[in-house]
Amino acid sequence: MSDTAGLILLAGRIVFAFFFAMAGYRHVVGGAQMTDYARGVRFPLPALAPWPVGIWLMAAAVSVGAGIWGEIGALMLIAFLLPAAVWFHAFWKAPEDQVQMQTQLFFRNITFIGACIILFAVFAGAGDGLRYTVTQALIDLT
Repeated sequence: MSDTAGLILLAGRIVFAFFFAMAGYRHVVGGAQMTDYARGVRFPLPALAPWPVGIWLMAAAVSVGAGIWGEIGALMLIAFLLPAAVWFHAFWKAPEDQVQMQTQLFFRNITFIGACIILFAVFAGAGDGLRYTVTQALIDLT
């Protein structure tokens, strides 16, 4: 991978990771609101909604953005996004006035899952050719 391509990929990783770092921060500082929302959709463990999920998201964001076992960070994001899409953005169960918003949030999460799959493949499949990472991949697909 050229230096230019590596820098472009690094910029994309940072922008992508920033979304999840901020989401994690909002989970930590908005703990009561996150717990109330989780209770409202009858999530079985609403206490996970504030700081445990926030720390998880921030750790995954740092992993992907900095390239510290980035493929693990991408998998961590998928582990959050899939249940979040299905449980919290179940547009098929939403009241009529919330269907459009929940549909958009559901498909946003599905789109992010696709991006995480791509990032997983890049981190795990590029081997020594991947530039601007702190560590090499733990999972090697080369």
